[in-house]
Amino acid sequence: MSGIPQSVLPVQNFLRPGKISLPALPPMSLYVHFPWCVRKCPYCDFNSHEWRGDGGAQAFPEQAYLDALRQDLEQALPLVWGRPVHTVFIGGGTPSLLSAAGLDRLLSDLRALLPLDADAEITMEANPGTFEADKFRSFRASGINRLSIGIQSFNSEHLKALGRIHDGDEARHAIEIAQANFDNFNLDLMFALPNQTLAQCQQDVETAISFAPPHLSLYHLTLEPNTQFHKYPPTVPDDDTAADMQDWIAERTAAAGYGRYEVSAYAQPHRRAKHNLNYWEFGDYLGIGAGAHSKISFPHRVLRQVRHKHPQRYMETAATGNAIQEEREVDARDLPFEFMLNALRLTDGVKSEIFADRTGLPMAKIGKVLAAGVEKGLLVDDPQRIAPTELGQRFLNDLQEMFLDRDDK
Repeated sequence: MSGIPQSVLPVQNFLRPGKISLPALPPMSLYVHFPWCVRKCPYCDFNSHEWRGDGGAQAFPEQAYLDALRQDLEQALPLVWGRPVHTVFIGGGTPSLLSAAGLDRLLSDLRALLPLDADAEITMEANPGTFEADKFRSFRASGINRLSIGIQSFNSEHLKALGRIHDGDEARHAIEIAQANFDNFNLDLMFALPNQTLAQCQQDVETAISFAPPHLSLYHLTLEPNTQFHKYPPTVPDDDTAADMQDWIAERTAAAGYGRYEVSAYAQPHRRAKHNLNYWEFGDYLGIGAGAHSKISFPHRVLRQVRHKHPQRYMETAATGNAIQEEREVDARDLPFEFMLNALRLTDGVKSEIFADRTGLPMAKIGKVLAAGVEKGLLVDDPQRIAPTELGQRFLNDLQEMFLDRDDK
């Protein structure tokens, strides 16, 4: 397809015979990206932009952006026509900056254009520095049924070092507002923070557990390229201390009733994140909004797309009929690696049959690599399941790279 925008190509182009054959299309999710935040955090490599305004409620072009989201979705509908949407995730940036009326309009547009499941999980990311009780009650009334709250830490000094706009007290207050309005929410925390001790990490996790959140996401701080922290690295705990933190987190969360089901995800029983599970099980997702990514399957091919990243450029291109900046068909040779990049993050892996269902390739395609992974002790020896061992989880990158289709293999 050589990067030709989808608006130029008829949908029939994606339905022609190809090198793979899917027995059925995967579940479909929707991701909506909100690109603005109050302040860009020095560790953040997401597509987020500080809004520059007078500090008022309308410091970013809310209505123009909502117009663009609707136009983007309308243009994408032929690619997903009739497919039910099981989960929605509104991420950013800081989507909780949206007004109550703006969020209500967004969800109304989604319901009008897409066949949302009646019990669809609809998640919104929220920054504790933007919590207002009345607004979050309105968010819940509009249809948001799950929050993902970016706490990161309860230690005000660490929050300051991370560039967050909230302090420890505001973090606690945000959780109390969430508890009053939502029965399903996630707390995002990070560890191995600048100058963080093991005891401070433990205090953060204990505080989070004290609120009994249904879901916890506990991430190791990484110094990503193209971030302020990568350019000016802070002093962070050494590898041994970070490993001690991770080991303690695993023990403490298990004792508190949280099952670790993915590299950084811990959940109470029946509270796993359905949207993220769809990613990890190589399901489909349509992404709308500035810089959003999509993965859409057809009977004989898998398509990936990226929207224009800069908000202004995105709004302009959505208005003229094509917000897509990049588009490519995933080569059949690359599908095993792309599948394993996701599936092997799950501690229990996936049923073997899902590989064929989601890639359209026979298990024989990866038989030799699976056998090698078992021999090295990186994969469990179970023909019904593709799953990493504890050793495989520890050396996950090495395990995933075994599935790369290299010419020199």
